[in-house]
Amino acid sequence: MTILVADRIAPVGIETLKRAGHEVLIQSKLEGDALLEALSSHGPQVLIVRSTRVTAAALDASTHLGLIVRAGAGYDTIDVEGASNRGIFVANCPGKNSVAVAELTLGLILALDRKIADNVAEARAGHWNKKAFAQAAGLKNRRLGVVGVGSIGEAVIRRAHAFDLKVIAWSRSLTREDADRLGVGWRSDPMEVAADADIVTLHLAATSDTKHLAGRSFFEAMSEGTVFINTSRASVVDEEALAWAVDAKDLRVGLDVMSGEPAHKEGPFSHPLADHPNVYITHHIGASTQQAQNATAEEAARAVTTFDETGAVPNCVNLATQTPATHQITVRHRDRVGVLAAILDEMRRAEWNIQEMDNLIFEGAQAASASIRFDGAMDEAVIRRIEDHDDVFAVTLIEL
Repeated sequence: MTILVADRIAPVGIETLKRAGHEVLIQSKLEGDALLEALSSHGPQVLIVRSTRVTAAALDASTHLGLIVRAGAGYDTIDVEGASNRGIFVANCPGKNSVAVAELTLGLILALDRKIADNVAEARAGHWNKKAFAQAAGLKNRRLGVVGVGSIGEAVIRRAHAFDLKVIAWSRSLTREDADRLGVGWRSDPMEVAADADIVTLHLAATSDTKHLAGRSFFEAMSEGTVFINTSRASVVDEEALAWAVDAKDLRVGLDVMSGEPAHKEGPFSHPLADHPNVYITHHIGASTQQAQNATAEEAARAVTTFDETGAVPNCVNLATQTPATHQITVRHRDRVGVLAAILDEMRRAEWNIQEMDNLIFEGAQAASASIRFDGAMDEAVIRRIEDHDDVFAVTLIEL
């Protein structure tokens, strides 16, 4: 297959793909029209991206494109709905950068508590100010609130225990039993976490449900001087509300993601909170350790090679969890040329739209069992015609 790599990924992933015999085209700074041109001229079957935006126009640029792999956990930079409408698989690499993001999260918490960046800046400026910097609260026995307990949230919790932090948490899927297993206090919603914690860290995906989850009421619930960390996605925070809270609540803030983040890798930068003394901004580097990049590149390569060898897509994010199928027909038949085709032809004539299908072969390859889920009106005549086929043993139909 021809694979276009439109962002930088670790060499270990590239080498894996090359060893598998693929043609790998590396153009690691593709954006906008340049991406469209590369897709059009090379016609790749697979596109691998990290931060590059994949628009509807990009999806149409290569008629051969069948798989897009995001070498990272999120996939909000890809037009997933457009890919689904065009029958293009979209996969990501979840969990491979969890430790890296967790490490940065704890690093920001420590840095804000001890004002490490300000210490360094003052020393570099030739100013000794031990009196100002010797008043850290410390982390032991303080309460850390984790909002979002996926793989990154869990990694944060494990590391927080090592600092003797008392952890409370909320996540949509977090049960009391899960909380007990993780050694954390269960909270019923994000507002309870905000109200009860000394430090709050967000680890949420960017969805319509999480947009501005951390809004004005969320920050109003926080105590004076709370530490707030966001290493997840910019959209989960209402930055106007955050700006209010930094001053009104004396929040100390660590941000690795923010609105209006530059698309370029290096160049000018500005943000309304960048100059605020209570705010530390890092350069969206949460996943940027060599360990994480190697693991992510290897997972991206695994998705591609599995797709090539089996047609299956690991970590696919755009397959339907529930189809519109209304019935399931199961046909046990002889494993001969044309039998399954004849069954499908009957279904086509009945205008039954097939949604899912499996054809399992019995040992010896003399017989098979086809299970087909479809959307369509019931028609006994179709069932009888399938049953009357010489190579059909039995037919079962159930309504879903």
